[in-house]
Amino acid sequence: MSILWIDFETRSRCDLPSKGVYNYAQDASTDVLCMSYAFNDEDVLTWVPGETFPARVRRHTGQIRAHNAAFERLIFWYVLQINFELEQFYCTAAQARANCAPGSLEDVGRFASANMRKDHRGAQLIRLLSIPQANGQFREDPVLMQEMIDYCEADVRAMRAVSQAMRDLSADELADYHVNERINDRGVLVDVALAKAAMRYAEAELIEIEDVVAEVTDGEITSVRSPKMREWVLARVGEEAKKLMIVYKDGEAKYSIDKTIRANLLAMEDSDEVPPNVEEVIQCADDLWASSVAKFSRMAALADDEDSRVRGAFVFAGGSATGRASSFGLQVHNFARKCSDEPDAVCMAMVRGHEIVPKYGKRVTDVLKGMLRPAIIPARGKQLVVADWSAIEARVTPWLSNCAAGDAKLHIFAKGEDVYKVNAAATFHTSYDEVTKDQRQIGKVQELACGFAGGVGAFAAMGRIYGVHLPESDARRMVDAWRRANAWAVPYWQALETAYTRAMRNKGHEFSAGRVAYLFDGQHLWYALPSGRVLCYPYARLESEGVTYAKAAWKPAADAKEWPRARLWKGLACENITQATANDILRHALRQLDDVVLHVHDEIVVETDRPEAMRERMEQVMCTPPQWAHGLPLAVEGSVMQRYGK
Repeated sequence: MSILWIDFETRSRCDLPSKGVYNYAQDASTDVLCMSYAFNDEDVLTWVPGETFPARVRRHTGQIRAHNAAFERLIFWYVLQINFELEQFYCTAAQARANCAPGSLEDVGRFASANMRKDHRGAQLIRLLSIPQANGQFREDPVLMQEMIDYCEADVRAMRAVSQAMRDLSADELADYHVNERINDRGVLVDVALAKAAMRYAEAELIEIEDVVAEVTDGEITSVRSPKMREWVLARVGEEAKKLMIVYKDGEAKYSIDKTIRANLLAMEDSDEVPPNVEEVIQCADDLWASSVAKFSRMAALADDEDSRVRGAFVFAGGSATGRASSFGLQVHNFARKCSDEPDAVCMAMVRGHEIVPKYGKRVTDVLKGMLRPAIIPARGKQLVVADWSAIEARVTPWLSNCAAGDAKLHIFAKGEDVYKVNAAATFHTSYDEVTKDQRQIGKVQELACGFAGGVGAFAAMGRIYGVHLPESDARRMVDAWRRANAWAVPYWQALETAYTRAMRNKGHEFSAGRVAYLFDGQHLWYALPSGRVLCYPYARLESEGVTYAKAAWKPAADAKEWPRARLWKGLACENITQATANDILRHALRQLDDVVLHVHDEIVVETDRPEAMRERMEQVMCTPPQWAHGLPLAVEGSVMQRYGK
């Protein structure tokens, strides 16, 4: 197969970070500065405007590989007017993420501890040549231009080396990437008037965020901008979390709570390392800079001027540990689940500038969060059909255990029984029909907290979300009762730990647990899902505390000698496998559905002018498991909406 490796450097009066790649590529001021390319393993060449465009590139019918390939594809389509087929494009950033590595070209080189490092000079060259000067003109400098060409060619060589050093995307993964790109190209319609109205409520929301911080810290911290916040967090986190807070400046180790460190702390699964109250304060710090108003602002900026659609929202395999998609720009994965009960009335009040509290909520913050989802709307004459799988993780996990006790749990779902009531009945030694509302709520917390080997801490944290507050002794009884009622769980978790530990000790040999198999190749600990997709724990080591691995989601300090590492434990292994398998079921459904505009973990949203027929179609597709998932009972809840909601 002939492969064309490609990288563009461009310039434009359109601001790429704020307007997004789709608006950037279609902006009339966007021009190509240079195009560096290579075929297969041949030398890298460069074309610049004014030269004859290389005919071999124009006639290419094979695969086109680029890092963050949507950019190159859109430049070909809208700037150079060369209409390569979407299916020709292969994204090496998606390939990196599918291999559980960072997606950026710079980071993936550091992650591999190789010499494939992106030249930092590139960012300076882009500022000098790709962005207009203060006088509105672009700088024309032959010396800088030659440096830009050298930089572009180096990127092609680095991209090719990184891609060839990794496992290729499978045929299914590549097809799913193309499905993702078609959804990105279709885009989703947003209510721009609502988004702009929300921006006018910014000051009140930010004040409320600061009030939450003061409340959570009992008045010790009144602003997350305060240097005291770092010390407050440092005094309350565990030793592993403290290590993540260390930065080096001029050779001296210091503690920081900057954006990258906040992201790393929020990514920790252990509540002993980052207690819930500390997590809330850290989240407030992020909210201050990425508040609901900021999300509305981004929404308005990304909306196309002609049709108000936001495109490019989904990053394929953005969740590198599981392959789940993440969202970029629109960030639908971070939207609050709670929605306004009266979205149309709230929208009208906001657009007209009326008071929205206390009529529509106690705080401006809550009202705005409740309007993020309803800001997504269908085109005129169409409606949104929203369908999500019911308790998908609670079904997938016992199915993955592949044992008789797991089958018994699946039988509950197959009969259509309420699994939360079943939990409560077993816990409180009562009949299914006599379970009270409060008991069912405890059964819900049990199911959500305990499935991934969660203990008392996980139960307490989940209980706070759902209004269940129990003494530690009672919480322990709830956890133990769930484990007794789910006899598949503890043996399955232990089997996972045994399998991946044995794999680490026996290079090149497979060890299975339930429906999953592990293999250590001497560098990465791979695991194969029932679908046939493989994922890994990169650069795994068997150490005294167990298996550790380089965690792609964490970012190292600039002068760090090694990528930050995380510890694999049976609960995390179980969670990763379940979420990855649930994602495979989502991918299987997306291949069969047209006009998808959104998908968020266990939910698919379609824009259509035949809503009832589409709802039936979605339920049929989503309730039919793929061949590899035989015996997995699936159920879907679908609804028709004029504004996106829950």
